[in-house]
Amino acid sequence: MACIFCSILKGEIPSKKVYEDEFVYAFHDIDPKAPIHIIVIPKEHCANILEVATDSDMMNHIVKAIQVIAKQEGVDAKGFRVVNNCGPDGGQTVEHLHFHLLGARQLTWPPG
Repeated sequence: MACIFCSILKGEIPSKKVYEDEFVYAFHDIDPKAPIHIIVIPKEHCANILEVATDSDMMNHIVKAIQVIAKQEGVDAKGFRVVNNCGPDGGQTVEHLHFHLLGARQLTWPPG
């Protein structure tokens, strides 16, 4: 099965880019759940957070990207949420590690 996020990285599927560096790519979600809903993915395919090597710099780059994007989108001052779904019971629908950055409205808890 082809990975939709890998296809986005290859330019085979269009996306509205928000951020990119050599390790990370971020784009607007096509079905936003908040006024700001951005997907942050590593450029290296990794199915989920359980596959991230503990000695990898990947997570450092993802955190840096989220910090930059939050400031860029103007949600840093009032707050935002970062979500990672892992596995079917966790709500993961795309088997490529990704993080949802949601903001620009009051978010409730519990989320689901």
